Amino acid sequence: MTSDILKIENLFFAYHTLTGETAAISGLSFSVRRGEFLAIVGPSGCGKSTILSLIAGLLEPESGGITFCGADGKKPGIGYMLQRDQLFEWRSIWKNVTLGLEIQHKLTAPNLERVKKMLADYGLADFASKRPSELSGGMRQRAALIRTLALGPEILLLDEPFSALDYQTRLTVSADIGRIIKAEGKTALLITHDLSEAVSLADRVLVLTSRPARVKAEFPIRLTRPDDSPLSARKAPEYTDYFNQIWEELSDEKNNG
Repeated sequence: MTSDILKIENLFFAYHTLTGETAAISGLSFSVRRGEFLAIVGPSGCGKSTILSLIAGLLEPESGGITFCGADGKKPGIGYMLQRDQLFEWRSIWKNVTLGLEIQHKLTAPNLERVKKMLADYGLADFASKRPSELSGGMRQRAALIRTLALGPEILLLDEPFSALDYQTRLTVSADIGRIIKAEGKTALLITHDLSEAVSLADRVLVLTSRPARVKAEFPIRLTRPDDSPLSARKAPEYTDYFNQIWEELSDEKNNG
């Protein structure tokens, strides 16, 4: 069985309006290994979120291919986390995290037991009966992740899920969620503008060109650190070099754009 769970080959996509078309992606190619945490960075408006929408099947490519290889040889389940947690205030945290299971008629005893365990493991068991407004921003994002994981996706698409948080909360929550994703053994694709976040969380960072997007550079991230926490990653001796190299690629792209 191939180690790749996702392969994108020579992908093209454009947005069409009455006044013309805007090319968003042109000749994009990359693959993602099973269990890998991949971060994607690039200039604003270069098409990063479009890539996730294409992978999720919300958009159809004009040409090129997106190939999946799930654990059972079929297309893997995909979970999508957005910038906002999208929790419903009129539902309790328990009712929010089980919403996907409810919609898909999968409220089985094993699934509910797994959700209970995740709530306990990730510090939300005592808040299951609370409303979203009674939780901190970080707790809400953990609840949103549990809701996504409840359906057992193999691939997680993360579209700047920490950008709405204040800086201190963002550091803590990104570390927590990075740890949860790796503990669950999931494959993750993270879109972010925060290079510190990319370097500290990811196994590999892709740098995209200005629109239309294609891969300009990639950086396998290998950090020397005492533990697996993304916070300790920022203290690794290699961290600054990775940050500077990626920054130079982005700055060069901005200057040439």
